[in-house]
Amino acid sequence: MFKYLIFTTLFVCSLLACQNQSEGVIVKSGDGQSKVIEDANLDFNAVYKTHGNSKLLSKYIPFTLKTDLTKLSESEKKLITKLIEAGQIMNELFWYESYGSRNELLSKIDDKPTQIFADINYGPWDRLNGNKPFVDGVGEKPLGANYYPKDMTKEEFESWDYPGKDSLYTFIRRGADGTLIEVPYYKQFINQTKKASKLLKEAAKLSDNQALTKYLNLRAQALLDDKYQKSDMAWLDMKDNHIDVVIGPIETYEDQLFGYKAAHEAYVLVKDMDWSKRLEKYAAFLPDLQAGLPVSDKYKQEEPGRDTELNAYDVIYYSGDCNAGSKTIAINLPNDEKVQLAKGTRRLQLKNAMKAKFDKILMPISEELIDPEQRKHITFDAFFSNTMFHEVAHGLGIKNTINNKGTVRKALKNHASAIEEGKADMLGLYMIKQLHDRGELKEDLMDYYVTFMTSIFRSVRFGASSAHGKANMIRFNFFDEKGAFTRNEKGLYTVNKENLEKAMYDLSEIILTLQGDGNYTEVDKLVNNYGLIKDQLKGDLDKLANEGIPIDVVFNQGIEVLGL
Repeated sequence: MFKYLIFTTLFVCSLLACQNQSEGVIVKSGDGQSKVIEDANLDFNAVYKTHGNSKLLSKYIPFTLKTDLTKLSESEKKLITKLIEAGQIMNELFWYESYGSRNELLSKIDDKPTQIFADINYGPWDRLNGNKPFVDGVGEKPLGANYYPKDMTKEEFESWDYPGKDSLYTFIRRGADGTLIEVPYYKQFINQTKKASKLLKEAAKLSDNQALTKYLNLRAQALLDDKYQKSDMAWLDMKDNHIDVVIGPIETYEDQLFGYKAAHEAYVLVKDMDWSKRLEKYAAFLPDLQAGLPVSDKYKQEEPGRDTELNAYDVIYYSGDCNAGSKTIAINLPNDEKVQLAKGTRRLQLKNAMKAKFDKILMPISEELIDPEQRKHITFDAFFSNTMFHEVAHGLGIKNTINNKGTVRKALKNHASAIEEGKADMLGLYMIKQLHDRGELKEDLMDYYVTFMTSIFRSVRFGASSAHGKANMIRFNFFDEKGAFTRNEKGLYTVNKENLEKAMYDLSEIILTLQGDGNYTEVDKLVNNYGLIKDQLKGDLDKLANEGIPIDVVFNQGIEVLGL
């Protein structure tokens, strides 16, 4: 039954390739004796030969991240090496944010498959199964990960009279007297950020692109003082650079207590110039699409920044937050609402990672759950477009509440990420419908709709601990309620075009209104009522698991893989 996990001689190194593969990590075991965790021995290929169909490891399938580097100069290749080395440091920082000491945890695990699974998850909790523990004795994952004291309650934090407590870039700890204090990231990680900053400055010297050089130098400084806005602005100014990097504390998914604290991550990217050229025209439609949103005018008064780009990339390195559990296949940044309103965002489509998920996961899912008559509508171009317009749609709607509750992100707290992802899914589909009606998209609308429906099954498998997983649960149940699809006696799904379009508009209006009002109470009800997997859907998802269809990919990546 394991028909989609084909284990060849592909070598997949440890997810956390932050050490040289020949180098061991010295840790202290419980008896005080030194124990060596050899990263070189955390080898997927070797372990999969005997444990590839295990309950844990079968959730993932290997994929090698490569791209054509022949068009790059020797200086650019050296620059990439510096960026990957800086990105490797982000792994260490995210391990601390997610759990604590990686080495301490791995030293307590006796078998290699579980060690590898801990590496994939950056901790002892299964990110694709609601963060359930898979290591004995660790207990439940704290909602606030390692950002807050384990014994801190929400009420204690909310009653703490400290103006900067919701900063993106601070840990909350207890002082000597037991009261809450904050510790800035740049102080907590002073040694690591100095090293990463130095590497970015060295990369800047290797760049012959003025905008990239400026960004790298500003980002290097931001790692040392947690002031990221200038570097975010500079990142938006990059237009013709072939190499790109996203690095630092960015997304707030890991903080499921409040959604305040940002997590460290890095992507190293090489731009696909031809595909990027194809995408240029769509950014110009944003203002009109904002004006036409299916919601009352008071919820669409903000104007999207016009300095917006759509680009396609091959990603050649992931680390930290974006590499934990399910892997990101598109990026919409910066998250800073002030930067978004002033200049817009950049949308990066990670084409090679998308193709991996389409080929290895989405198509096998379609053969099990989609009616044969509609499978012809599942295409990579539609998958790419759905993903791209999802990212574009993050720029639509509203960033600040209309009733002085502050930003939507702060008003909706721990639910902000899931609701924002749900908004982007719905408004991405709205954009496709609008652009198709204008003749800007020529493909059959059903290509987008059926591919979108199939993607719900792919993403809902990420589980409730993922903002994307929860958003897909909400949407599946809402679509089911509205008749957007039917399921026959064989368990095969068929999209109902008109009902799906109406459900898309209805859910868009609900989400945009809740965001604009900053209505945490009603959002909580929406999540609790719709953000769950009912028995019938669970049975369908179990069928996918029983057929050996992986949930996500894990990357063979790094300097050696690229031949640098």
